[in-house]
Amino acid sequence: MGAFAAGDMKGGPHDKDRADKETSEKASLSPTLAEIASNSTPGKAYSPIVLAGSVRLIELVMLLGAGVLVHELHVAPNWGRSLDYYLVMPAMALAAVAVMQSLGLYSTASFRAPIRDGMKAAAAWTLVFIFALVVLFFFKLDDSFSRVWLLGWYALGLALLAGERLALSVIVRVLTRQGKLERRTVIVGGGELADPVLRELAAQESGDLRILGLFDDRADARSPDVVAGYPKLGAVADLVDFARHTRIDLIIFTLPITAEERILEMLRKLWVLPIDIRLAAHTNKLRFRPRSYSYIGNVPVIDIFDKPIADWDVVVKNIFDRVVGAMCLILAAPIMALIAIAVKLDSPGPILFRQLRHGFNNENIEVYKFRSMYVDKLDHSAAKQVTRNDPRVTRVGRFIRKTSLDELPQLFNVVFKGNLSLVGPRPHAIIARAAEHVYEEVVDGYFARHRVKPGITGWAQINGWRGETDTPEKIQKRVECDLYYIENWSILLDVYILAMTPFALLKAENAY
Repeated sequence: MGAFAAGDMKGGPHDKDRADKETSEKASLSPTLAEIASNSTPGKAYSPIVLAGSVRLIELVMLLGAGVLVHELHVAPNWGRSLDYYLVMPAMALAAVAVMQSLGLYSTASFRAPIRDGMKAAAAWTLVFIFALVVLFFFKLDDSFSRVWLLGWYALGLALLAGERLALSVIVRVLTRQGKLERRTVIVGGGELADPVLRELAAQESGDLRILGLFDDRADARSPDVVAGYPKLGAVADLVDFARHTRIDLIIFTLPITAEERILEMLRKLWVLPIDIRLAAHTNKLRFRPRSYSYIGNVPVIDIFDKPIADWDVVVKNIFDRVVGAMCLILAAPIMALIAIAVKLDSPGPILFRQLRHGFNNENIEVYKFRSMYVDKLDHSAAKQVTRNDPRVTRVGRFIRKTSLDELPQLFNVVFKGNLSLVGPRPHAIIARAAEHVYEEVVDGYFARHRVKPGITGWAQINGWRGETDTPEKIQKRVECDLYYIENWSILLDVYILAMTPFALLKAENAY
């Protein structure tokens, strides 16, 4: 986890470098793509899977709470508390959620229809109560439960469901207008094969898909400029740059499965993006079993790539980062205070500095560190890596770099900014080099490591690939470890990496 040089906290040349880089990147887009990227600001998307799961949990707690409330107001004061009630209430609340799930009431489209699907939710709640009454009658348990409690719970639960579904429909419509529930989609491949897919997708009632346009490498009559009313925006290489400037959630290939070489050629360009990639299966003459397909509306597709760490995994990892990161920040506060004093006494200048690095999906992020170099020798662009006995490094700087204590301020990035994770591929400087070549020139598919949020420590660091990357082999091995982490992520792997990091810091051969 060796550090690179950087600018001070007041800004400096790296701010100009960032502006120049962003301007040049925008300039690399065609005028059409640049206009779409500039006018399209949907922000972060909300996962429909997480939304549906949250609604399930809310309705479960709400219905259970209604039963407990009526019980505490009517049953407990008169007859005391009975275990039978506390067994029946969660069972009936769970049964109601299960019935609503079977009726398809936990989809974004359902949330937008509070009257139609609200009536279905009321019917599900009623069905559960009718079934419960039948069970109580046949098992002669009707005298064991208060009828007032049953009626009160049913009425209160019904009212809460109605109000919650109405409020939910308003929230979902607002989020949809803001583009936060859209699956922003592009089509790869044009012509007559794309036409039926586009028409089928456009006819969906859910309205979750927003098709931005098509990308196709062909420039002849087989790939017209407009297909089913959607414009051709550029070639596949343009799509990679476009996805760096605006949010894209889904890529659908409309090529025949027999076009293997063409598909593979395009995938070599696109797999570095943190985007779901699907192959439309509507033209396949070879039919697989239904389980082999997933569906986007009524369109069968074959899953090629999934966005890593998505849906509930994102929620779990973010909570883990914020909670554990805050605990680490509190525990490290005395050490950080001592380091800050040492840095200030060792050489004049600011205690902290920030450096521009690559973050998720190649976005530029500022990473905080303790200053370890003399102010007049700072390398704002990290053009030259730090080497053994580097004269630019201060006395305190050598120690905190060797032990990676200079990285501790990155906990601020984790806890407050959220642009770093505790565990992930280490963020590299924008123009970091290995053997006089920038990293992306040395490693094929280098930017695939940016499909997830970068981290303070990672799989590469605990496997010995930290510090100086002065040879192509070192950066190649680091990227291989990063890709292994991305493909095998779990919260237990994060815990293991954090636990092993202190031991890895004892082996500091490449950290200067």
